[in-house]
Amino acid sequence: MQRYAPIENHGLVGDLQTAALVSFEGTVDWLCAPRFDSPSVFASILDHEHGGYFGVTADSRRPPVQLYLQDTAVLVTRFLAEDGVGEVIDFMPVDHPERPSDTHRLIRIFRVARGRVRFSLECRPRFDYGRRAHRLVTGEDAVRFDGGGFQAALQSVGPVRWTRDGDDILGELTIGQDELAAVVLTVGSTKDLRLAPLGKPEIRELFEHTRDFWHGWMRRSTYRGRWQDMVNRSAITLKLLTYAPTGAPVAAATMGLPEQIGGGRNWDYRYTWVRDGSLSVSALLGLGYVDEAVAFRRWLGDRLRAGRTVSGEPLQIMYRVDGDPELTEEVLDHFEGYRQSAPVRVGNGAAGQLQLDIYGEAALALGHSVDGMDDVPPYDGWQALAGVLDWLVKEWDRPDEGIWETRGGQKDFTYSRLMCWAAFDRGVRMAQHYARPGDTVQWATARDDILRQVMERGWSSRRQAFVQQYGETTLDASLLLMPGVGFISATDPRWLSTLDAMEQELVSDSLVHRYDPAASPDGLRGSEGTFSLCSFLYVDALARSGKLGPARYAFDKMLTYANHAGLFAEEIGPTGEQLGNFPQAFTHLALITAALSLDHQMDRAGRVGA
Repeated sequence: MQRYAPIENHGLVGDLQTAALVSFEGTVDWLCAPRFDSPSVFASILDHEHGGYFGVTADSRRPPVQLYLQDTAVLVTRFLAEDGVGEVIDFMPVDHPERPSDTHRLIRIFRVARGRVRFSLECRPRFDYGRRAHRLVTGEDAVRFDGGGFQAALQSVGPVRWTRDGDDILGELTIGQDELAAVVLTVGSTKDLRLAPLGKPEIRELFEHTRDFWHGWMRRSTYRGRWQDMVNRSAITLKLLTYAPTGAPVAAATMGLPEQIGGGRNWDYRYTWVRDGSLSVSALLGLGYVDEAVAFRRWLGDRLRAGRTVSGEPLQIMYRVDGDPELTEEVLDHFEGYRQSAPVRVGNGAAGQLQLDIYGEAALALGHSVDGMDDVPPYDGWQALAGVLDWLVKEWDRPDEGIWETRGGQKDFTYSRLMCWAAFDRGVRMAQHYARPGDTVQWATARDDILRQVMERGWSSRRQAFVQQYGETTLDASLLLMPGVGFISATDPRWLSTLDAMEQELVSDSLVHRYDPAASPDGLRGSEGTFSLCSFLYVDALARSGKLGPARYAFDKMLTYANHAGLFAEEIGPTGEQLGNFPQAFTHLALITAALSLDHQMDRAGRVGA
């Protein structure tokens, strides 16, 4: 086992309430329970010594191979051993995911395709980010790790021999061709951790049920475009990152993974951002997933009606998956961080920031009209949205922290104004379309005022481009969304000039930086890689502007940066490595959006050419 497997050397499995990272060496080095945003059981990706892990190895001099079963979240790690070919099949059963559960299972099936293979196991849980000690209790039915209020248990099926190693456990099994064994890890609170007897028939049934669940979910997709495999993998990843009981997607499965090795940009992304979740609605609707869009809109409507925030605004930028606005940030000083990239933070202090763009993204999510969806907004929900828009009329012209959550003070960010424009624009449209009461005259006046202001103050005559903030000349890739929300035509001369300027300053071999921190200090130490979300937004913007050749080239090239399993982290580093939290929902939803846009524009160009 490497001390720190590269971020991209992982696959993701989950049960729609939590998720685990499995390295392609066979090590589970990240798992939180019972929810995405709960304390960790395994976190060796953040600290090899103190984080905890569940490793599997086989006698092999060659590197393992890892892949997903097609169109599923079932992960296969194949060991090319000296005397045969062995596999570990990892998955988390999806059973009534809409009901919150304190108990979750990770199943690891061992099988041999050829010859005979010896597997070695090593399970070392470290509860509560390594802060809570545990004791090992062996019994006839299972090996239990008692953490005092939280527990993990290992059940074995087949010839697994366990050896105690202090309060951890080592295991070994040897099986031949077509033989099967399994280990089931169950985690949960002590009072709820009841273990059902398991044998090979039950293991096969759980495997088949999980495989069939994902196949059934994928059959609902309407996507028939040119990039089927990558779009399907991104859709499954977005689903894996969604907390099913509330419909709230988390930004990523992890926390603390660095945007720069050794740097301080290490954040906790296991929460639900209004922005990310709202944009995912559009991506999933584009694939025909109406139920997921409805669930998130319901969660968002609940946040609007509740109005409970730490920031004091009607909405805050992020919440826990159950809607709790408290995300107190603290530093885990005992963790060294991935490849010594400290500090490791849990919680997120940016929750209290003012980011006015979220009102536009929320309105975009609530304003989608789709066949098969009950579009008419409930009266109470509409009243809450209308009240927020009335508030925004008085508040939109304020400096804020902006989309990138910089910690360099509040400024007049152009993107924030753009999304306030979108909030009023969609509000006016919804009021008219659904015949709902609202001060549409006031909203329309604010909308028009914002458009004029952005055209005057957000446009730099010297740069011939829309810029990050008023009075400056720095470019910002978030503005790639301007045509997509309808603020400006994709063929407007001002937009084409902006796109050219971004290509010269922000684009490096099809990869796109968010902005230049040297030109616009963000209050954070260190630098960062190119931002994968922005790279896919760039593809979308190129396609909308009719630049189909460059768009397809940039898209196909960007896909080569996916890892072996088709997953993306937040950023791409200087040597092509993946950086930041992993996998990141923002990146995968943008991949879907770019594919849909590129397919549409290429089909349209073909029809015109015919």
